[in-house]
Amino acid sequence: MATEKKFKVCLVSISLAKGGLERSCAMLSQMLEAKGHEVHLVILNDEVDYPFNGKMLNLGKLKTEKDSIVKRLLRFRKFRNYLKKQAFDVIIDHRPKNNFEREQFYSKFIYRELNKIYVVHSSKKTEYLTENPTSFSRICQKNLLNVAVSEYIENEILRKEGIENSITIHNAFDPAWSDKNGELPEIIQNKKYILSYGRLDDSIKDFSFLIEAFSQSKVWERDFHLVILGDGKDKKMLQKLAISKECAKQIIFLPFIKKPFEIIKNAHCVTLTSKYEGFPMVLVESLSLGTPVVSLDIISGPSEIVQHQKNGLLIAERSLPLFSEALESICFDEAYYLKLKANTKPSVENFSIQAISDKWNQTLQHAIR
Repeated sequence: MATEKKFKVCLVSISLAKGGLERSCAMLSQMLEAKGHEVHLVILNDEVDYPFNGKMLNLGKLKTEKDSIVKRLLRFRKFRNYLKKQAFDVIIDHRPKNNFEREQFYSKFIYRELNKIYVVHSSKKTEYLTENPTSFSRICQKNLLNVAVSEYIENEILRKEGIENSITIHNAFDPAWSDKNGELPEIIQNKKYILSYGRLDDSIKDFSFLIEAFSQSKVWERDFHLVILGDGKDKKMLQKLAISKECAKQIIFLPFIKKPFEIIKNAHCVTLTSKYEGFPMVLVESLSLGTPVVSLDIISGPSEIVQHQKNGLLIAERSLPLFSEALESICFDEAYYLKLKANTKPSVENFSIQAISDKWNQTLQHAIR
């Protein structure tokens, strides 16, 4: 058997904080280092919540309150010089790519003559293929590879834009999460609760739909609570909406925490009501911890994770009555609930850190010459 090659890899991200994209980038650093590769990370903002492995260039530390164009250009020059000096075998870029002119700059200056892989984390085309996908696709075609985090993104977005050098590698979960002990916040101790967590941006996550569905269901009348975990620009608006409902006392908001695993493990179920996703780690994380899920069958991700009526419920349309009914069925039918719960962990074995690290390693072995 041929000896596996070891590579010098640079991961690039806006930050390592707050979201699923950032957690997956941090985990990739751990996966690649565990395979024996030399890992470096470059982040643009000084935000680090998640554990990572490797050496870091934190360009965010160079930012000042009065940030000028000249200072930005100096940071970019430092970035470019770092890439050239380190002579990486490949750069794996996780950044959102929502501005064509900026991506031209990256392609022609920052990454010029360097091997690169772009990772696409969202099914919203303008977030990762810019406002000019036809022109940007020509940049992607010159990449070593383009990695989609879901099959939908690969087949319905990248390949339909002519980006044939694309594959799917799902995001991973760490089985060790189930062994992490933590304390439940006092406010939810000894309570039955439905959990939803993530960045509180209602234009994407649609927590307002969840609050409406919860209030229209009968679950709160039987002493189930709704816990919304996270921070973001719409938190006050969502709290105001919750207060207006008859079930207001049953809706609890908790701030973002770096390790929410104990809260997830103790939830009755976890919900997803986003308008779009890439590969929603909320669902994978929950199932890996033994918690069934209730998700809208939105574009990209949920149908690749949720097996309807086996490990959770997949709701075909954004309908308040249907979602409310799903909450009632998973909360009120104990035998049905226990059947779902028994199938949670086995259903996501293909997304374990071991399985996904193997796939990334095999991909690099074949892609880099």
